[in-house]
Amino acid sequence: MSTRIALAQCAPMPNQQQALAYLEQLLKQAKAQQVQLVVLPEMFLTGYNIGVDAVQAQALDLAAKGLAQVQALVARYQVALVVGFPECDQQSIFNSVAFLGEQGQILSIYRKTHLYGSVDQSQFRAGCSLGTVFTWQGWQCALAICYDIEFPEVARSYALQGAELLLVPTANMQPFELVCCHTIPSRAAENTIYLAYANYVGSEAEFNYCGLSCMCDPQGQVLARASRDQPELLIAELEPALLKAAREALPYLTDRRPHLYQY
Repeated sequence: MSTRIALAQCAPMPNQQQALAYLEQLLKQAKAQQVQLVVLPEMFLTGYNIGVDAVQAQALDLAAKGLAQVQALVARYQVALVVGFPECDQQSIFNSVAFLGEQGQILSIYRKTHLYGSVDQSQFRAGCSLGTVFTWQGWQCALAICYDIEFPEVARSYALQGAELLLVPTANMQPFELVCCHTIPSRAAENTIYLAYANYVGSEAEFNYCGLSCMCDPQGQVLARASRDQPELLIAELEPALLKAAREALPYLTDRRPHLYQY
């Protein structure tokens, strides 16, 4: 049986209150279209390029109250969710993403491991390990964030752990559209996985986001592609039979010769 997921391409939210209000609209819309999972862009709850002081304040606020409001919305609409937020752990703040099941339960939290440029490096500490593969609706799922997916080892590591669906919130900006148009389809094909890449549109400080959110199948075909500049709820179907066929046609994972590869 197929699984319907949606990528919510949108502008960055200026605060948590507006993010929660917008999220409720998205979940209501997704539920009406029989979507089972919504994937949001990077740092959706607070915005991404908001400065060190704002990130710290927002992270402390979320540490005090947790994701309870988000979990309540998910449980109300019975739609699973991938949501990004600043996570505070002792003295460190991480660029994190949580996967919430349709009852609002947290199935996985991942901390971005590859920090891009001065914005990431000034606002966050890098996560110390990749996430673990987890099960949702019969799919083996994994999480990455933005710049992570530009390193081939990340997707390959997850694929070798059995991942079938890789979910990637992002905040990709101009002039790096090549990631949306070329890197993402290639990652999907070379690892024979479904890959969901949810980006922002609009501007935030000096960044002009490039949109082009996409859902790619395990053969590298683009199942759905958003525009460069408009908010969209992009919907695609995941088919177990297509995954099986792709892995038979493209046996990259089984034909590897690891003893040849030097790092």
